[in-house]
Amino acid sequence: MLNKKIKLTFLALFLLASGAHAQIGEHRNDLAIGVNGGYVLSNIGFTPKVNQGMHTGFTGGISARYVSEKYFSTICSIYAELNYANIGWKEDIKNMDGSAFIDKTTGNPQEYTRSLTYIQLPVFAHLAWGREVKGCNFFLNLGPQFGFLMSESTKTNFTVTPDYEKNGYAEGRAFKHVAQDTMKVENKFDYGIAAGIGMEYSNSKLGHFLIEARYYYGLGNIYGDSKRDYFSKSNIGNIVLKATYLFDITRTKGTSRK
Repeated sequence: MLNKKIKLTFLALFLLASGAHAQIGEHRNDLAIGVNGGYVLSNIGFTPKVNQGMHTGFTGGISARYVSEKYFSTICSIYAELNYANIGWKEDIKNMDGSAFIDKTTGNPQEYTRSLTYIQLPVFAHLAWGREVKGCNFFLNLGPQFGFLMSESTKTNFTVTPDYEKNGYAEGRAFKHVAQDTMKVENKFDYGIAAGIGMEYSNSKLGHFLIEARYYYGLGNIYGDSKRDYFSKSNIGNIVLKATYLFDITRTKGTSRK
């Protein structure tokens, strides 16, 4: 049932992207490339639940946009990025009363962060309303994103052993689940849906400057999700705040635009 929903979701996104590319309105043939960079706030949707704060990291890479048409007031494009991204999760380890959980061997509040380095490929239908050449427009990005795990690292100040819970080291913890602290990521390939909104300023000589807020919801899990696996769900979720600069490679000739 889940696989069917995933296939239907990607089909809908593909049709949306195809619709953005179809030449029904005023023809455009604009190609721009550039760079992007920003800040990522991420976590993992664990079931059973693991209490977390937000893992913070950097994302950056190259961008490309092809504008195919202007349909009434909507500027229709295909937009893609190839990014390096540092994401992961940061555990918020608390007592039942909400205070910091103190490690019984060190006497310090426990801390745990897992950082995951991905190469990511989002492909969007990019729809904009406003100025094309000189001035500002508002835009919407929507489409699939694919990722591949390159490396992972852990930063912690306590040691988890196989008998961690049995020997009472987790006694008083609000969330006692610690299996994820020693498990390496099992599924390196990631996929999901991303959506973003933003503003663009364009200048015929300087190029295009974009700022965007984006949300990504992973449809895959980083760990196995069968009945014999520890977690039934372990998908990636993140919020991205980024800026992009694009410069024109080709521009439509013989068309009057604002």
